[in-house]
Order: sequence, then C-alpha cells, then structure tokens
Amino acid sequence: MIPQSKARITALGTYVPERILNNEHLEQLVDTNDAWIVQRTGIRERRIAGDEEFTSHLCIRAAENMRDTFKIGLDDVDLIIAATTTPDYSFPSVSCRVQRHFGMEHAGAIDLNATCAGFTYALHMANGMISSGLHKKVLVVAGETMSKITDYTDRSTCILFGDGAGAALVEYDPERPGFESVVMGTNGSGGIHVYRSGLSTQMDGVPLAGDGRIAQNGPEVFKWAVRTVTEGAERLLAQADLTLDDIDWFVPHSANLRMIESICEKTGIPMAKTLQSVQDMGNTSSASIPLALQSGLRADRLSRGDRILLYGFGSGLTHCGLVVRWDPN
Repeated sequence: MIPQSKARITALGTYVPERILNNEHLEQLVDTNDAWIVQRTGIRERRIAGDEEFTSHLCIRAAENMRDTFKIGLDDVDLIIAATTTPDYSFPSVSCRVQRHFGMEHAGAIDLNATCAGFTYALHMANGMISSGLHKKVLVVAGETMSKITDYTDRSTCILFGDGAGAALVEYDPERPGFESVVMGTNGSGGIHVYRSGLSTQMDGVPLAGDGRIAQNGPEVFKWAVRTVTEGAERLLAQADLTLDDIDWFVPHSANLRMIESICEKTGIPMAKTLQSVQDMGNTSSASIPLALQSGLRADRLSRGDRILLYGFGSGLTHCGLVVRWDPN
C-alpha cells in the first residue's frame, strides 16, 4: 500500500467526438493503406474533434458522462486537475474552463502536461493531495485534441493519433484506500525523440521542426517504452508485495498495439488481461487509459474489487505506473 494513502477512485466517465477517421480515409491523404497501418500499429480508426471542438469541450463531456452514469454531484469538488498536452489556449487553463462550466466555486484548478502519462500523473497527484489532508474530492480530467497538432502529410505520425477525453473522481476514504503502489520517472535526454516545437527552435543544440506539429522517432520511443514499462511493472509489484497473478487487468497507455503486445510479452502479462483503446480510438495520449477502462466497463470485463495496473508513458520522456483497486461508489 502507498504509505498513508487515504483516497480511492469513485467514478469514471469518457467522451469521444462523433467524427470517425478510418484507415480508408487516410488512404486519400497520404501514401498508405489499411493493411500497412494495421500491421504496424493495430489501429483501424480514430475519432476527430470538430473545427470548433477543443480539449475543454471533450473534458466537460467526459465529466458529464461520469456524473450522469454514477449519479453523483460535483458541487463539492475542491480541486480540478486537467491532464493535457493540447489545451484550448496557453491560458486560461483547461481546468479553469471545466470549472467555469460546472460552477464549482470553491475548486482550485491546475493543468499538468505529462503527455501520454498525464492521466496516471494526475491520479497520483490527486491521491497525494487527498492523503495529505489538503483536499477531499478531486476531479481528474484527461483530454486531447491530437488531430489539431498532427501533420496529415506525414504518414509516420498521422496514422497514429485521435481525440478523446476521460474523467475520474478521486475521493477521501481512509477506510478503503484504492492506491496500492506507484512508480514514476523521467528520461529528459530522450525528449528529442518525440516533441512538439514551441517558442524554442532547438533542443540541446539540435534544430527542431518549427511548425508546431508532432515530430517523433518511433523506433527509439518504442524501445524506451517497452524497456521502461517492463522494469516499472516489476517495481510496482515488488513495492506492493504482489505477483502477476494478483493483477486482474493491465491498462497501459494505448500508443500502438504492437508496442502493447511487446510489453505483454516482456512482462508475462497475457493480452487477455490487457485493456486497450488503440484499435478503435488511435493514440489519444493522456485520454487513452480512461478510454481503455471504459471499454472494459462496457464489456462487463471490469468488476468491483479488481486490481488494476495502470501505466502511462510518453514525451519528456515521462512515465508513471499505479496499482489501484476498482471500487466505485
């Protein structure tokens, strides 16, 4: 058990835009085809936000879905943490836009950018804020409009990304805490392998593509992710004095189905015990883990009391894994 953990996840919701971009549509944009995309990524389609649909809109819809599904109130939320790398604006933050919509007058609002590890980072922060006694009810939202920063002339990246959002409620509960172990880390020297250019036009002396779109060295990220998640999963289990048999579900960031298969092979976790969202949603960055959890709920695969190993990883390079209990209200 994480020392002094006094929090658990009590609700979950998601939202994806209506528009579907499948592999056949991409064949009209770049030199690619369905068989090539599926073979290399496992992705068949992804959801794309409308021209006037932005990350805050997706996060709000995910939180509304959570509220309506679990029949809960949000008026007493005292902190909002939004995980995103594609905010509507540099400022105000996505969390402030979420607060405005729901009118939670006494809630603090912060955004964090841990890219594809954002959801697990935000859950870890929520647990820490509550377990410290500073907060009682934290709304975590993770949303991305990756399509708005994707270069649709680059077939190596445009086949990967989609849009979506997830929301989770983390509440004070010292009697039934749900956070059992955590590992996190950073490899900043690998930042050059996946980035989106901004104010600076170089990184560590290396010129960057300056168009504000995603640039990625796929093979290097693949190797780092497989090695890092494999080692991190071992540390998570050891920290909580667990074995793989104690884990009911593995939910990694849905970056690429082939990457997930390689991680499962290295860790010994069966694909049959793995939840993912990449085939139907593409890589939705910080939103991919809640979308995968939702797929498990809709298929009646995820049950109360299940122990889940969540693992986010992405640009930075950042990673964060958690072992949690699924114990909603």
